[in-house]
Parts: sequence; C-alpha cells; structure tokens
Amino acid sequence: MSDYPRFVLNRSVAILVYKQPFLDWLSTACPDPLPLPQTLEDLRDDNDAFLIPQFDDPQDSVKWIEKRWRVLFDSFLFDWITEESMWPQNRTLKMFREWFDIDVHSMVWDFANEPLLVEDWGDDDEAEDPNRNLH
Repeated sequence: MSDYPRFVLNRSVAILVYKQPFLDWLSTACPDPLPLPQTLEDLRDDNDAFLIPQFDDPQDSVKWIEKRWRVLFDSFLFDWITEESMWPQNRTLKMFREWFDIDVHSMVWDFANEPLLVEDWGDDDEAEDPNRNLH
C-alpha cells in the first residue's frame, strides 16, 4: 500500500457545520434525556460529509447545496429528533444559512486500495431495480 494518494475523485465534499442556533434549538427541543452536546465543539465533533458534483466555481457548489437545503435541513433535524412536529416550523433557506455553515472542498483524494462501495439507502423498490443507475 502506497502512502501517496492513488486517485482524485470526480466529486467535491460538502460539510454542513452546525452553528449556535442549531445547538440552542436542540438543547430546548430534545425530549429524551440523552446526553446532548454542551458546546458547539461537541456538536461539531463528527459532521456528515457529502460527495457532490464538481464545479469550477466554488460558489456553484454552495448554490447546489442551497437548492437542496430543505432535504439537508430535515436530515440533520431527523438525526436528533425523529418526531417532525417538534422541528422548527416555517424553515427557510435563510434559517438554514443561520444554522449551518457550508464548507466545500474541491479536491477529494482516495488513499485506499479498495474499490469504492455504494450502500443504497433508497426505497426497497428502487434498490431491487437492477436497471437503476446509482450515479
């Protein structure tokens, strides 16, 4: 195994970084006595990363994320509280930007020797369709 990257992937990485309003909401909305993050540093300990299409202009990556703000916002809320009625109502792109920073990295290097595997979390009907293109 080489210590040097083997491949550059034709993707960028987007990371949504929690901001204080998300932590404020979480600390008041969480019904379970789960150990909640006490600080932004705790909350940001292991953020999800998303492979997104590559763009020449970094602003195009941000625009791509912003077009999908609702599904991303809902996903992050669901990660903490599955009961949608407890989520903030009237969510907007403005609120999304107040609750998350968008961190985009344009170069994605693959250090691994193993092939990339794709785990499909789609509907069971979709997963059973052998003609369905994953990308």
